[in-house]
Amino acid sequence: MAPMSTNTSGYNTPESELESILPIHPTAVRRPNAITVQSENTLYSDEHITAKFTNRGSEVTVSDGHFTITPTVQEYEFQTKRAVSKTGLMMIGIGGNNGTTLCATILANRHNIIWHTKSGIQQPNYIGSLLRASTVRIGTEPITGKDVHVPVSDVLPMVHPNDLVLGGWDISGLTMDKAMNRSQVLDYDLQRQVTPHMALMGKPLPSIYYPDFIAANQEARADNVIAGTDKQVHLEKIRGDIRKFKKDNELDRVIVFWTANTERYSDIIPGVNDTADNLLAAIKSSHDEVSPSTLFAVAAILENEPFVNGAPQNTFVPGAIELAERHQSFIGGDDLKSGQTKLKSVLAEFLVNAGIKPLSIASYNHLGNNDGHNLSAERQFKSKEISKSSVVDDMVDANRLLYKAPQVGPKGVPVGKGEHPDHIVVIKYVPAVGDSKRAIDEYYSEIFCGGRSTINIFNECEDSLLATPLILDLAILTELLTRVQYRKVGEQKDFAPLYAVLSLLSYMLKAPLVKPGTEVVNSLNRQRNALESFLKACIGLESNSDLLLETRLW
Repeated sequence: MAPMSTNTSGYNTPESELESILPIHPTAVRRPNAITVQSENTLYSDEHITAKFTNRGSEVTVSDGHFTITPTVQEYEFQTKRAVSKTGLMMIGIGGNNGTTLCATILANRHNIIWHTKSGIQQPNYIGSLLRASTVRIGTEPITGKDVHVPVSDVLPMVHPNDLVLGGWDISGLTMDKAMNRSQVLDYDLQRQVTPHMALMGKPLPSIYYPDFIAANQEARADNVIAGTDKQVHLEKIRGDIRKFKKDNELDRVIVFWTANTERYSDIIPGVNDTADNLLAAIKSSHDEVSPSTLFAVAAILENEPFVNGAPQNTFVPGAIELAERHQSFIGGDDLKSGQTKLKSVLAEFLVNAGIKPLSIASYNHLGNNDGHNLSAERQFKSKEISKSSVVDDMVDANRLLYKAPQVGPKGVPVGKGEHPDHIVVIKYVPAVGDSKRAIDEYYSEIFCGGRSTINIFNECEDSLLATPLILDLAILTELLTRVQYRKVGEQKDFAPLYAVLSLLSYMLKAPLVKPGTEVVNSLNRQRNALESFLKACIGLESNSDLLLETRLW
């Protein structure tokens, strides 16, 4: 008799050959760090990987239409701690669609739970994760000349998703197994098998609920909230929750992640949230314009734990960014880029780079999950509209042959955006479709000599199953970046942490948060290239060159 398989669908079929022979999916397999760079630029010790990197750029001056270019060179050293932190992921909104889907799928991967669907047997995996399911070119095989690719997660030591310790807050007090059932995202057979594991997580920690910031239709869910209206007390409670979670689970690092409802935008008010000190004072006075997400961000910053905002509201008011800078605590955001906007950042760049002029981009969505329910309120939709509408700005700014530049004001400052495609975003709540979001886009463009081109795209996707891998990528990448330090050769004696705003997270985010005063890059290709180049720089490799010069010479 064959031994009983530990990989079971839960049916009484312990000898099923079909189920027992399924190996762990390649995206979930654990691999030893298999990359060694043999170079005078890269040094390995038991504790660190230290790599020299030359950052090459150019400075451009313009005079009477003439461009003068001066190449620049700056030598850096990067030092990456090799030991991966024991990491916790605390999600605000853990009982929602994204939170329960993430917890259930990590548990499914951890226990290699295999389940039945109407199409057959399904195994857990991390498809959709940039880090776990995509590869990076690291060079060529010398004999064949073939490109060599490795998983992105193998370039540097990274947390395996299965090892994340999970917890968090929610305004709903449903236990995690029942919250998963309410979300209606995962197949029934997977839910059935993972339910005992989800039940062990219990119910979420009480969260902060300020009705003015989310849609009124969410009030019925708000039965698990921190009492009172004193925002300083709320701040201290959240800080205490983070410390306790970290201590109880013996963690080195906690990533705090907002995956709760979209809030309305906070008004930026001088003397309230414009500086770090003013923001802290506003919390003490329980000012109306301090949102729950900003309060969570401040709590994480003061605990020196990274905070990532996965929703579109302006969590990071100027005072929050200044506070992160002051404490050298890491922050990142905003808004998960999973479907329509990701495609838009690719297609808009393609059209403009091809010399085609988009005249209008019209985007329509409808969905039926709780995110759609919350976004049916006007003020919450406005936050989403802002984050989705800015995605084409840098592509337009890069091509002033097609689009007229903005007028320059009397002080030499551009007035407005200049010529820009008409761009409209519509989101509607249709309960019947649940988590299956429909997105329809029309790109109407000018082509050669007055011609017109129309591209229509219909996209149907399961919203939370696209968003969940992004949360994993953001958490894993954030943990890695806390272990990377740098110094400028010849200028800095000691290594220093990266800047507080983690703009390298941009690939996963609709409205990337960047260092104040620097330009936002929305181009998906440039975002991916930046991340690849940085990871390679940390092991002393140059970024990819598609010149392939050796193939173009005798």
